[in-house]
Amino acid sequence: MTMMAKFSALQIQARKVWALSLPYFQSTEKWKARLLLAAVMALNLAYVYLNVQFNDWNRVFYDAIQNKQADVFWKQMGVFCLLATFNIIVVVYRMYLTQILDLRWREWMTHHYLARWMQNKAYYQLELARFTSGAPSTALPDNPDQRIQEDAKLFTEYTISLTMGFLLAVINMAAFIGILWGLSGGFEFKWGGNTYVVIGFMVWLALLYSAAGSIFTHLIGKNLVGLNFRQQKREANFRHHLIRIREYSESIALSKGEAVERSALQSRFASVVQNTLKLLWMQKKLTWFTSGYGQLAIVFPFIIAAPRYFSGAIQLGELMQIGSAFGEVQGSMSWLVNNYSSLATWKATTDRLTSFEASLRTVETQHSVFSTRKMSPDQQNVAQAAIKNIAYEGTPKAADVLLLQQLTLSLPDGQQLVQHAELRVGVGDSIIVSGPSGSGKSTLFRAIAGIWPFTNLDAEGRIERPDDFEAQAMFIPQRPYFPNATLRVALAYPDAASQYSDAALRTALDGALLPHLMQRLDDEDAWGQKLSGGEQQRLAIARVFLKNPRWIFADEATSALDEATETTLYQRLLVQVQSVQGALVSIAHRPAVAAFHTTRWRFEPNDAGAQAKFAIRSMPS
Repeated sequence: MTMMAKFSALQIQARKVWALSLPYFQSTEKWKARLLLAAVMALNLAYVYLNVQFNDWNRVFYDAIQNKQADVFWKQMGVFCLLATFNIIVVVYRMYLTQILDLRWREWMTHHYLARWMQNKAYYQLELARFTSGAPSTALPDNPDQRIQEDAKLFTEYTISLTMGFLLAVINMAAFIGILWGLSGGFEFKWGGNTYVVIGFMVWLALLYSAAGSIFTHLIGKNLVGLNFRQQKREANFRHHLIRIREYSESIALSKGEAVERSALQSRFASVVQNTLKLLWMQKKLTWFTSGYGQLAIVFPFIIAAPRYFSGAIQLGELMQIGSAFGEVQGSMSWLVNNYSSLATWKATTDRLTSFEASLRTVETQHSVFSTRKMSPDQQNVAQAAIKNIAYEGTPKAADVLLLQQLTLSLPDGQQLVQHAELRVGVGDSIIVSGPSGSGKSTLFRAIAGIWPFTNLDAEGRIERPDDFEAQAMFIPQRPYFPNATLRVALAYPDAASQYSDAALRTALDGALLPHLMQRLDDEDAWGQKLSGGEQQRLAIARVFLKNPRWIFADEATSALDEATETTLYQRLLVQVQSVQGALVSIAHRPAVAAFHTTRWRFEPNDAGAQAKFAIRSMPS
């Protein structure tokens, strides 16, 4: 890599760090953040000032020893106690306030990313894009949980420690380089019959020593960045698979899949070990060099300055002061050598957060483009011309109806499922959606719900939804989600359980044929694993009875139930939607379910030459 390319890479890294850091220092907590940062910087300046005082103390103290000046010796011991006291205070509060800044920054960044990840259903959009888009896996963020939990922590920690360390090194070098220059004297040598004198030769030696160390450190450890990036990814993949086994423990046990899962875990862990061994080998080579470099730096200034001491040109105090000043200057100039491994981890973490940030911005940009209710007609036209997608609008209050107009749904690979569908759901309707598996029935529900991805050219058309749709629509998936909490919390989810009385909760459970759970409202459990598939589906329907929505969309919501239970529940669902002047739309394959619906939307295969694979026919059920 040329010097120009390396400089360009440093500029890119600096821009990434700046882009990730600036929001915190411009947030609502900006004054606390800036005051903490200013306090940490002030304490670093105080630390450098005390180092300068200790350096001068070395000269006076060791001269007193050499000259056997007892009074000066004891006086300097008192000075040392004073300096040491101030140094302890500065070191303690510098560490404490740095950790507080790190914690506050991490806290803000975690809340910031959690909010954006959950907003606009970005968590769903990003996860679906990873498994449905044609983009390479490296272009999409893996393991967002790790990026929010671990990468945010590492980023704040390393950004503060490395930037403060670099600032300290610069200030320290500026403070001691003048001292070392004055103590160096002139180095005289002859060349070609002429005599030359190098002024401040100890400064030049420190510069050459640290420059050589930095170059060799980079040549030895340049692969650490890529290795750290891969290490974080492989560790996250291994942890993610462990979590999946815990979540699907019963299914794996019933399938006798222990051997397969153990093999998969061992394979993932083997990749972790393989990359770790490469990291250890690289770090070993780097440690060989940096350790030798650091040890030589201790005696190097004494070797150079010893002839002047033994000749009587300088005293012991000046020799010790030269050693101390050289160590400070050389240590400051060797900041890269001492922090190379940390820089590699920091860059890998920054790259992972930057890609996560870019993915979140993509979702946010697409969502803002398609929030057409907030746009003028001209802005809507520009948005629709920019990227094809579904436009969501509210219907007039007089028209209490859900309209799907010119709706086109496609797979991420461009294959159209349906094209220009025209569908309608009105008050009192009960509609069953049927068709071959994979025809797009669930995708139709996703489009109606507004969660079909905005990041691909996979949908277009217009969906007009009643004004109360967001508040009065419930979607019942085949596999419902329940938080690990008390039963009352799981039943009320996502509303607060305090909104519902015990009587209302028990009535809902009884209506969903779950009387045995009525006395367990305060029991806390992993309900998604504790209950059978049929019980989970009934608990999801109990939510519907509890919240009494007008618009119900059931996607194979009773597939795990026996026919008698299914019949009873559908009877009760129909009574409920009719009582609130709503509508029921179901995806189901069983003929018994069709009996509770008056209209059928059927996905029928098109001819081979048709652009879309299926057409949706609306007919009496």
